[in-house]
Amino acid sequence: MERWSNEHRAFVIETFFKSGDSVIRTQRLFRQHFGVGRNDKVPSRKSITRWVQQFRGTASAANKTPPGRPRTVRTPENIARVTTALVRSPTRSVRRHSQVLNISDRSVRRILHLDLKFHPYKLQVVQQLLERDLQARQTFCTQLLEMIDTEPDFLNNFMMSDEAHFHLSGYVNKQNCRYWAPTNPNQIHERPLHSEKVTVWCGVSSQGILGPYFFDNDAGQPVTVTSHRYVFMLQHYVMREMRRKNIHVEWFQQDGATAHTARTSMAALRTMFPQRLVSRFGDVNWPARSPDLAARDYFLWGFLKSKVYANRPRTIQDLKNNIHAEIEVITGDTLRKVMANLRVRAEDCIANNGGHMKDIIYKK
Repeated sequence: MERWSNEHRAFVIETFFKSGDSVIRTQRLFRQHFGVGRNDKVPSRKSITRWVQQFRGTASAANKTPPGRPRTVRTPENIARVTTALVRSPTRSVRRHSQVLNISDRSVRRILHLDLKFHPYKLQVVQQLLERDLQARQTFCTQLLEMIDTEPDFLNNFMMSDEAHFHLSGYVNKQNCRYWAPTNPNQIHERPLHSEKVTVWCGVSSQGILGPYFFDNDAGQPVTVTSHRYVFMLQHYVMREMRRKNIHVEWFQQDGATAHTARTSMAALRTMFPQRLVSRFGDVNWPARSPDLAARDYFLWGFLKSKVYANRPRTIQDLKNNIHAEIEVITGDTLRKVMANLRVRAEDCIANNGGHMKDIIYKK
């Protein structure tokens, strides 16, 4: 609700009577007097009428403080209680803290943000970088920036691909995992040992997404991604889908997984993307342990895992259906921004001497 000062109220009442009880003229003069922009709010008809009625009944329209104790609960005692609760259970949700402490959800959030300066940090899973990885990452990012600068349409002709596991349990929903603290605690999240899952492949480009392609057998059970299965997918699915979706990319990226870099896989890819393969042993070498430089990792998988578990899928087929549905709603504008973000990430990686990025720098 908009809060107006006593000065505002006094001007409205005086102007209202001078303008012959005209609300519209009062609002216009209010805008002129206080320099309110055309798109900014002025007192509503309801507020003006209420202030006038209050003035006629009490000879005052001041905004009086209601009797009783102050409405705020951000007292030193409650701030101390919230602090103690956060230290004991930093991963507990704000809603649960609110219930336990018997303090409103809004008040707990205000204490966290305004008094304690705490922030909800997202779970971020990264692979440990070896010393040799740092130089390899810098070299790749330098090459990437050169290709972006020398080939004006490079990002539009570049596809990044990989597989991911989606567990039916949804054990890692990174959008809902928070750790409340004044600084990033680098929290680790453990997963169940056994859980039903699907293995899905996708290719991300600014022209569209290829996939999802599920690696499973005739019974619908997930299977290991081998070079034979990978080549079958490339030749019988990827080529067909590129034609069907009218996706024309010249550059193709994959990581260094064994199934990807086997001789048969590399031979198939070199035929499909001659001299345009970004991969381990490719025309441009992809640095190991670098998901933060890959669009499917810094955008697609996290986005999907934040969506596909929302309705709590009960079966593997439900999970597959959700993955299909969520991919379909990703817009072309979003994909173009995702791919354009590669430049920012490459520059950030070089500035960080090849190390992992300290912040999530993709923005929709």
